[in-house]
Parts: sequence; C-alpha cells; structure tokens
Amino acid sequence: MKRLVFTLLILLACTLFAEEEPRHYDYNGASRQMHRIYYGELQETLYCGCSYKNKKSIDFNSCDYAPRENPKRKSFRRAHRIEWEHIVTAHNMGHFLPCWKEGGRKNCSNNNEQFDLMEGDLHNLYPAIGEVNGDRSNFMFSQWTNEPEPMYGKCSTIVDFELKKVQPRKEARGIIARVSFYMEKTYGVSLSNQDRKLFEAWDRMYPVNSKECLRDKRIYNVQGNHNPFVYDKCVEQKLYLDE
Repeated sequence: MKRLVFTLLILLACTLFAEEEPRHYDYNGASRQMHRIYYGELQETLYCGCSYKNKKSIDFNSCDYAPRENPKRKSFRRAHRIEWEHIVTAHNMGHFLPCWKEGGRKNCSNNNEQFDLMEGDLHNLYPAIGEVNGDRSNFMFSQWTNEPEPMYGKCSTIVDFELKKVQPRKEARGIIARVSFYMEKTYGVSLSNQDRKLFEAWDRMYPVNSKECLRDKRIYNVQGNHNPFVYDKCVEQKLYLDE
C-alpha cells in the first residue's frame, strides 16, 4: 500500500512539474488571439513600421506610407487594413504536402493537421498593411540594393514583381531570419543554402531588441512555447523583462 501511495505521489509530481505542451491553433483561431499579443508598443506593421489602433485604423503619418495603387482597385482598399502576414508563406509551408498538390492551401487547411499547426503558429504571424501583404504574395526574401526606390511613400520595403522577390526594410530582416529558423526547426520547412546564408547574415546584423523579446513573451503566454532563436538571445542580453 505504501509503495502504491509513493508511486502515485511521484506520478502526481511529474504531472505538476511537466512542461506544458504548446497550445495549437488553426489560422482562424490564431487570428482571434492577436489582440493578446499586438497591443501597445507592438502595434506596428512589419514591412513599413506603421503604427495602428485596430485592423482598420492605420496611422500613415507615423511611417510616411502612401498606397501605390489606384483608389478604384481592390488592392488600394487593402492598404487601409491590417492583415496577419505569414513570414514563412503558406505556399512555402505546404507545397510539398500531398494535400497542396490536390487542392492548394484551401485543401490543406481543411484536411491536414500538420499544415493547420504551421498556418496557425503565432510565431510566424505578424501585422502587415494589406496592400504590402498582397504584393509580397508568396515571393521569397532577398537583398539586392542599398538604395531602394520607394514604392509605398517612404517605406523602404520593395517588391520586384518581375523577379518575384521582396527586399524588406532593415528593421524587419532579423525578425524574418529568426522566424525562418524557428519554422525550419519546429516543422522542417527547409531553407535553401542561399536563404540560410542570407538569414544568418541578417541574424548577426540585426539582433533582437526589446520589442521582439516582448513579442516572444506574449506569444509564450498565449501559445505556450518560445522561439529559441529569439528567447535565448533575449535572456543572454537581459532583454526579456517583465511588462
């Protein structure tokens, strides 16, 4: 009897102190959690650094943003709303899965658990102006000029539609690199040698800051896991502080 009680106490202790499994969301579920992460100083778009109050109230003056499209076009309307951008695109996450080959993103979202986890992972989602999100499409990131010709007012992110690539502003590059490393480690979304070298350079050149650490902490509170490529550096540099 004593042995049984002792065994039960050990099992209870293991249960209490075991690391909690991350809470997984699909994309719609993840979108509903965004207000728990992006508030206060984190209400800033990834590609242009524009502050916003809610999904339909973007302060263009805060970043000198100007929509590039004709007001009558649909993409112009997207310039006036916030969308949740996948840093590692849905196409890059899913194109190797059988469900994608049979029906693309919609088919994977309805029929593949692995894709649902990737699509709804909060570490991979960032607020972006809808117009820029739409222009980025599923293009890969690159860097090809130190003197970008602005496309969206004074926003320094540029899109090359012909070559299908995006050069993000400097403030976004380290973030993009560390999210890409996380998605590779967590889900096996592989990087090309070219992308790996570029992201390793961005990771060194554009290190974590207090906002990125705060974002990681809030995601941990909601989803239950850290991005180790962010968290470890935040701890090392003593940037992982209480709010």
